Amino acid sequence: MATKFFDHGKLERNVSLLGIASLIVVAIGGIVEIAPLFWIDNTIEKVEGMRPYTPLELAGRNIYIREGCYNCHSQMIRPFRDETERYGHYSLAAESMYDHPFQWGSKRTGPDLARVGGRYSDEWHVQHLKDPRAVVPESIMPGYAFLASRALKLPDMRKDLAALNNVGVPYTEDDIAKANDDLKAQADPDADAGDLIKRYPKAQARDFDGNPGQLTEMDALVAYLQMLGTLVDVDSARPQEVER
Repeated sequence: MATKFFDHGKLERNVSLLGIASLIVVAIGGIVEIAPLFWIDNTIEKVEGMRPYTPLELAGRNIYIREGCYNCHSQMIRPFRDETERYGHYSLAAESMYDHPFQWGSKRTGPDLARVGGRYSDEWHVQHLKDPRAVVPESIMPGYAFLASRALKLPDMRKDLAALNNVGVPYTEDDIAKANDDLKAQADPDADAGDLIKRYPKAQARDFDGNPGQLTEMDALVAYLQMLGTLVDVDSARPQEVER
């Protein structure tokens, strides 16, 4: 004859006892999940190639956020076959380690942009932003033609970089001091961008909007889009990965 160790019905009928038991269970689960974090230096595994945004890319990212692009485009490819076949290798946590705020999410009125960098030419991006249906007939995206004629107001990017440095983004004192010059040099085809590229590996320096005579918001936004997903060699970042 089996011995009855616990009367579950008594627990369910006693609200106070049930509340205390639930609290104990939740507390144990919370401790198991949270406690290990106090004994590790970083919850994100660093991967080779990651770097902070250049000042121009950061300015473009600010425009991206200002215009609400994140409302229709996520930047997080999940490890599902239907997503990786369409968008590319799944996103790594390290690829968002310098994002404040990050651009994850699951709302996709438009495609995910985590690896859009280098997939299209600068001219394609400019045309797509000016008149989306000229290159994607079924697109419901609004046009942003004004970006091509609106001069990029030159904020003091040193303050932006210094603020990000305060929350852990590893900008050096040299990066911060040269931020405003770097912003202009990256989009100036006649500027010497050697020092910029040395400090920001894989930075793309050129005229992005087809109008080398003016630094526009279009320059900044296209520079940001062309960088997305290009910094990390995802094939070597996870050498133990086995294709299924």
